[in-house]
Amino acid sequence: MIPLILYDITSKLERKYWSPNTAKPRQVDPSSVHNPLRQTWSYRFVLGYKGLPFRIEWVEYPDIAPRMKAIGARQNRLLDGRDAYTLPVLNDPNTGALITDSWEIAEYLEKTYPKKPIFSNKSKGLIRAFDAVLINLLRPVSKFPILRASEILSERSAEYYITAREEGLKEKFSEFSPEGPKREEHWVILEQIFSTSREWYDKEEGKWLMGDTFSYADIITAAGLFWLKSVLHGDEWEKIAGWHDGRWARLLADVEKECNGV
Repeated sequence: MIPLILYDITSKLERKYWSPNTAKPRQVDPSSVHNPLRQTWSYRFVLGYKGLPFRIEWVEYPDIAPRMKAIGARQNRLLDGRDAYTLPVLNDPNTGALITDSWEIAEYLEKTYPKKPIFSNKSKGLIRAFDAVLINLLRPVSKFPILRASEILSERSAEYYITAREEGLKEKFSEFSPEGPKREEHWVILEQIFSTSREWYDKEEGKWLMGDTFSYADIITAAGLFWLKSVLHGDEWEKIAGWHDGRWARLLADVEKECNGV
């Protein structure tokens, strides 16, 4: 089998990858409000879980549009109505498929490589609803990790990233989440989100959202956790990791293990 190609956004981190998935309605990156679950990491989890070989093509933010145009990728519709080239993009040389929409990538991998399903028990509709609700919960606090994400990008990408987000969010980057009352409010909201997530996970016995059945919903949650772990400062991530007796650090570790440590 020829390895699939996943186009991912690079960073200054030693391992380079940082972007969650990716796991949906249409992604709004790179020039509108950032969707923390719509990045490539969720698809790395899916590829690892299904045992599919893949390789990464690293892309800097300013190069997304010309690079995607060159390979024949289509544009996606942003929430503000504009069309733009976005990541993630998946190229499958085994079938010739080139998929540019976040939710379509998940559907494509499930349909084309059905072994080890991520939408068990006809759960696709419910998981999509779960994804939408989680994104809406995260949106009010997303400016905090967006601010931190700029710190791990190259100077060239950071400049592009900051300009795009200022334009998309209609606010100066320095005002996204400054130290003080606004940052404290973000922490309060973030903890509330995780408390709500705990209630969802506690509805069934077992470590996954669907009890003993691992699904794309757990990948979505883990992708968001991975994003926070990658972009926040160490003490900030440790604060989150310690909530609810370390539940969220364990969940991320469990998903990584389930997905063969990708």
